[in-house]
Amino acid sequence: MTPSTFAALPGWERDDLRQAWPAFMTSCGVLARKPEWKTACGAARTVDANNGAALRSYFETWFVPNQVRAPDGADTGLITGYYEPLLRGARKRGGAFQTPLYRVPDDLLTIDLAGVYPELKNKRVRGRLVGKKVVPYGSRAEIERADIPGKELLWVDDPVEAFFLEVQGSGRVKLADSGETVRVAYADQNGHPYKAIGRWLIEQGELTPEQATAQGIKAWIAAHPERRQELFNANPSFIFFREERLPDPSVGPKGALGVALTPARSVAIDPTFLPLGAPIWLATTESGSEAPMRRLVMGQDTGGAIRGAVRADFFFGFGIDAMENAGRMKQRGQLWVLLPKP
Repeated sequence: MTPSTFAALPGWERDDLRQAWPAFMTSCGVLARKPEWKTACGAARTVDANNGAALRSYFETWFVPNQVRAPDGADTGLITGYYEPLLRGARKRGGAFQTPLYRVPDDLLTIDLAGVYPELKNKRVRGRLVGKKVVPYGSRAEIERADIPGKELLWVDDPVEAFFLEVQGSGRVKLADSGETVRVAYADQNGHPYKAIGRWLIEQGELTPEQATAQGIKAWIAAHPERRQELFNANPSFIFFREERLPDPSVGPKGALGVALTPARSVAIDPTFLPLGAPIWLATTESGSEAPMRRLVMGQDTGGAIRGAVRADFFFGFGIDAMENAGRMKQRGQLWVLLPKP
């Protein structure tokens, strides 16, 4: 990280910080427990949330923007997008509802390596116990072949949308039998690394990089239904879910920070490089466009595909527009993380 100034942030003076403030305050609800954030977050409670000039003065008083660079010195990286999808489902298998969403299996072990090796803080491995030996948990292909009887959370009507639900990490399911809409949230993962199926299609010569959007991948699947499972199995990672009530449809799903995500103001980052929850200045371009998009966002989530220092996944929210924008979002961008002054 290279310390910088607010004057150096492209578009800083033009962002409406009132739109970012609620997301920042939810971050502070968690960050204020840390000594280095306590004072700045405490000061935030005295600021008028409706006064854009006061909000700008607050950040300029309490924070230092640090430009983020990759280990090789590069200051630009990939900015993608994600959203909260809506699927159709049922609590019992039948008719069109043949694709299961699974709960966490009973035999999935999560081992925190820091308990044995303190230098491996935040490193966890997943597996299952065979005799007295921990072995890797099943890959996607192995889980699809064997199923996980008794752990079906819900049944949905579209295997393609079920796969993309795993990529997004959470979503909503409208239940045909009751008319209720519930949220399915990330609960755990099988321990295998995430591999992008778009990258696999490019490597196979099936799509060009420009075609490898969510829309392009779905079109390829529709044209090659017999290869659908082969494509899905290229990503050995498998996501397990838990069901949550949806009392307020306007509130986003919880991210890795444990707070609700704010559409257009929350991003997923790699916590190996950036502090989870921190405000980040994002300078990129609009989805599938060259029009500048420069705004304050909060690093409130993580993801299996989000790896690297200059890397972010922009949360577009819920709905058709969010789905379309997230599917096309594959831009270059720069990041500055705002850290409290000592």
